[in-house]
Amino acid sequence: MAVTETAQADLQATVTGLFARKRRVALAVPALILLYLVYIFFAFDLPGLANRARMDNAAILLSDFWSHKTHVTRDNRSGKVTVAIEGESKGTYPDGMLPSWVTQDGAVTRIDLGQGHSVVYEGGKAIYTDPAYGTITLEQGDRGIQITTPPGPLPPWISASDTRVDIKTDRGRLSMTRSKTETFYYEPGWELFFFTLDSPFYGKGPLELAAMAVSGPQVKPGVANVALMASEFWNNGMWHHKDVAWAIGETILMAFLGTVGGALIALPLAFLAASNMTPARAPRFAMRRIFDFVRGVDALIWTIVLARAFGPGPLTGALAILITDTGAFGKTFSEALENIDEKQVEGIRSTGANALQRARFGVIPQVTPVLLSQILYAFESNTRSATVIGAIVGGGIGLLLTQAIITQKDWEEVAYYMVLIVLMVIAMDTLSGWLRRRLIKGDAAGR
Repeated sequence: MAVTETAQADLQATVTGLFARKRRVALAVPALILLYLVYIFFAFDLPGLANRARMDNAAILLSDFWSHKTHVTRDNRSGKVTVAIEGESKGTYPDGMLPSWVTQDGAVTRIDLGQGHSVVYEGGKAIYTDPAYGTITLEQGDRGIQITTPPGPLPPWISASDTRVDIKTDRGRLSMTRSKTETFYYEPGWELFFFTLDSPFYGKGPLELAAMAVSGPQVKPGVANVALMASEFWNNGMWHHKDVAWAIGETILMAFLGTVGGALIALPLAFLAASNMTPARAPRFAMRRIFDFVRGVDALIWTIVLARAFGPGPLTGALAILITDTGAFGKTFSEALENIDEKQVEGIRSTGANALQRARFGVIPQVTPVLLSQILYAFESNTRSATVIGAIVGGGIGLLLTQAIITQKDWEEVAYYMVLIVLMVIAMDTLSGWLRRRLIKGDAAGR
């Protein structure tokens, strides 16, 4: 009886200890996570990051994604005024053509920014009218730019020095330097996305364009209006749709060549890394370490190395993907080979088939669904990776995106490229899923 009570007491103590240990672990894990988050808070200087944040610049950046700005620029030396969308020469309004909010009367240029805000260029002056603040006058003087404002300190949206004055409001911006005076007028939409200012189809609505395409007189003799519209859009000098389409094709081609090339190289090498295909340990160990090495180095690192060796270009990006995928495919393919049903192979062996025939008819049919699934998933992932790799080696849509970001000029183009990248990834995901259903599950499932 005493032994039984002792055993029960020991069991109770053991259970109590286990519960106490689990309770300590349950409390310790959240405490460690909280401690780590506190460390990140101070190590990454999050309070300083919040203080350094420029929300006004962030607001301008976000507005640039979905809007465009028109530059009304006056050369302070010659007095010439030009109006250009995004300040580009291909978006410059020709003589005699101005937007409705800009009017010229001799040497006086009036810019209506809306809601009572306006800018007037007159002589060497620039006069900004803000209905809530008052009139701000900028003028070149002997000691630099002279600014005249209502009494009181300058508001934070006015930045002034002897060489440059910037006025930033919700309705637009005015900037004056020694050489030029420039007003930025923001409007929603991606202007000139379809047709540029010199196109005969610019400024026409959808219904008018449809009527011209179906029954209107030919704008260019000998060329159908539909064909001319397509040509004007395809060769758009502002948005460069032809170059963008070519860049998308380069990105997909990089991903395709890298993925398929890596799979073709990895498949025969995977037989050397599979224990049931290569009984000898030395070659199997060596091949597995090679796979570990090539996939252990990220594709971006291979991109930099190969770019130094072969120079920039889409092919360099494809080679970087190929090397990384060879290691990844080699590991997954060898694991798939090790999990085959040996009975099917033995059945092929019993017919007198050699090693190559056993692999062809006994092994490959078993692993084909797994291999195809892995290849298609990798192709889908590499489509995204090719965008970043292209930014490094100078190819594909990644290059255009990087150039647009570096210039910090036309952020609507950045948004355009980002939308195209997302659509490309969605298309590759849809295509990959459809191919998996057709090739792996059969035609019936594909329907």
